[in-house]
Amino acid sequence: MEKDLLKKAKNLEPEIARFLADIISIPSLSGEERAVVERIGLEMKKAGFDDVRVDGLGSIVGRMGKGRTVIAMDAHIDTVDVGNRELWDFDPFKGHVKDGRVWGRGAADQKGGMASMVYAGKLIKELGLEGDYTLLVTGTVMEEDCDGLCWQYLIREEKVRPDVCVLTEPTGLRIYRGHRGRMEMEVSVKGRSAHGSAPERGDNAIYKMAPLTLKIAELNEKLRHDQFLGKGTVVVSQISSVGPSQCAVPDGCSIYLDRRLTAGETKEIAVGQIDEIVRQAGGKVVVPKYEKAAYTGKIYPTEKYYPTWTIPEDHKAVKAAVTAYRELFGGTPQIDKWTFSTNGVAICGMHDIPCIGFGPGFEEQAHAPNEWIPTEHLSKAAAFYASFPKRFLPFVRDGQGG
Repeated sequence: MEKDLLKKAKNLEPEIARFLADIISIPSLSGEERAVVERIGLEMKKAGFDDVRVDGLGSIVGRMGKGRTVIAMDAHIDTVDVGNRELWDFDPFKGHVKDGRVWGRGAADQKGGMASMVYAGKLIKELGLEGDYTLLVTGTVMEEDCDGLCWQYLIREEKVRPDVCVLTEPTGLRIYRGHRGRMEMEVSVKGRSAHGSAPERGDNAIYKMAPLTLKIAELNEKLRHDQFLGKGTVVVSQISSVGPSQCAVPDGCSIYLDRRLTAGETKEIAVGQIDEIVRQAGGKVVVPKYEKAAYTGKIYPTEKYYPTWTIPEDHKAVKAAVTAYRELFGGTPQIDKWTFSTNGVAICGMHDIPCIGFGPGFEEQAHAPNEWIPTEHLSKAAAFYASFPKRFLPFVRDGQGG
């Protein structure tokens, strides 16, 4: 089966690459994904999916089969913006195939995973790889703005609860089993305004904030380390101030923190660490909410806390992924974790649904100028996704691990 699957996937590689270039050419920033959703829907129907629908938040869900075991495969279809266009050698939103690569914003992060999943559905249909499973292929929205929001909605509102989920964020065709969590925090301090010509009459909020930022930098060096996930981190990512004018002592200052959470670090621990630093200066720390409207108009507020998640290396989902990899490609796959965050924060971190990662492209290309993905990764990933469901079923029946 594997030789036929790989050969068929390789034959489809130019078609997968063209489809990827097509959806790269449809800009889809967070909250602006409608047009790319429509294009993906057309390709899913062409590939033979049994049902294609769009949920209330705007994510597209393609279904194959009606079996007892529910297997989800997910790609977010929104992208970050392009940054400084002078750093790009071509139009970021003109996807194109050249030199064995597909180029453009979102090629690796992560429309490549979406393209491979759609064609995995085509492979399943054409090679008769259906079984006692239901496959849900999701192209999810707003992940770049708010990791996991789309899956909070799918699980809580749409009542979608798979037995396992394959995350197709870029892994370099390695198998991933977790990543650090993250959260955002806002710290604010108050001062007292005065005319800029007599600063001694006021209480400069920026000066009050300055030593706090240095203490936060010191905290970063002391944060917990996990052997698999690595070290927790915190960084001041933005700073702003307010006052009556540019000729006045500022009476307010705030900073924004990006906090990465390793194993054993929770929201309460992270907030407590910052509160201890800022409390004596009268500072206040809050975890903000994400309340942006989706392109459907739906607002689904959530706190900007995205939990750490891992699954054990002997989990049945990892075992099935390793089996699929060995049968397809030979050798022993590398098992690792992402540096960045994914929708797994909601699927596994919040709702205890096991996730594994396997994606085309390289993590280093995410958010980078001149973004690209190897075309050969697209066909190999498609073959893996088509193989995984039937490889997972025996572990479900045997009740192995996890």
